[in-house]
Amino acid sequence: MDKPVENAQMGVALVGAGMIAKTHVAALSAAGDVARLHAVVSRRPERAHYLKEYCHGVEPVFTDDLTGIVNDPAIQMVIVATPPSVRDELISALAVAGKHVLLEKPVGRTTEEAVEVVEICERAGVTLGVLFQHRVRAPAVAAKRIVESGELGRLGLVEIAVPLWRDQSYYDEPGRGTYARDGGGVMITNGIHSLDLALSLTGPVTRVQAMTATTPLHRMEAEDFALAGLSFANGASGSFVASTAMYPHRTEVITLHFEKGSLRMDKDTLVLSRRDGTSEEVARTAPGPEEGILSSRYDWHQAVIEDFIDAVRAGRKPLVTGREALVSHRLIGAIETSSRTGRPVDLPA
Repeated sequence: MDKPVENAQMGVALVGAGMIAKTHVAALSAAGDVARLHAVVSRRPERAHYLKEYCHGVEPVFTDDLTGIVNDPAIQMVIVATPPSVRDELISALAVAGKHVLLEKPVGRTTEEAVEVVEICERAGVTLGVLFQHRVRAPAVAAKRIVESGELGRLGLVEIAVPLWRDQSYYDEPGRGTYARDGGGVMITNGIHSLDLALSLTGPVTRVQAMTATTPLHRMEAEDFALAGLSFANGASGSFVASTAMYPHRTEVITLHFEKGSLRMDKDTLVLSRRDGTSEEVARTAPGPEEGILSSRYDWHQAVIEDFIDAVRAGRKPLVTGREALVSHRLIGAIETSSRTGRPVDLPA
């Protein structure tokens, strides 16, 4: 008797073979109970063969033929890990063919492009998810539980800090840090993860006063520094600071100050400091799985992929929908506009 469809592996294709591709391949290999990688699509498939090192138990086809993927009934979902400059036509072809799409951030180079991608998938009736894997870290999961419980009272102040360092070689990659390929600099490429995570805990921003700049420490077109004052719909105030010019490289930190205490969250820990002077570590990230020379852990991507597959099968929303991701895009657009005009920008609540 054939294996029931709901228990079978979902056929997956990966489009894009850049530096994040190995994380996806390792994650898909680890998610072998529910996913099977059939193909890797790259403009230069011969250069994607390095990914074989991370393909455990599967031998995907390496190809430059997107049409073959679109027409393959064995492939139900596609992970798109290309630069945002080549998204519209690609996603249109996939959506029209009924392929569900899990997308590496950002959704588009601009808010307008991102909206179009979301609407393409909505019109086609396919599920669109966005890979904001920071949401599945143990500190983030614990923070969401505490915030939603209301035990700390009203939120008053928000700090979002993204103090990163990138050597010039990072921006020497063709197109990196340009508006034509990436849609911007530190905000849309790096800071968007922290913005998404913070907004999932705080709710929307209604007003922004900001400035951005390209420091003398990098040769690039877009910004490597952004600073914004934020007003939230719930009455809280806050700040957002992001840069890839802050040496030495440090971790992103989100701090939420409530009436009865504060939550400080980085990628490794969540610390709760209560107003009575006591403090406790609420959650800590467990050590990640080893994957040879893989430079970043893959289990967070695995969790997002498994959630997405379950969402498709159950007919529910994935962890982060394309439309939900538009909130971060609109905030980045408002920061850019405020910096350019020197004036505050209002956003709908």
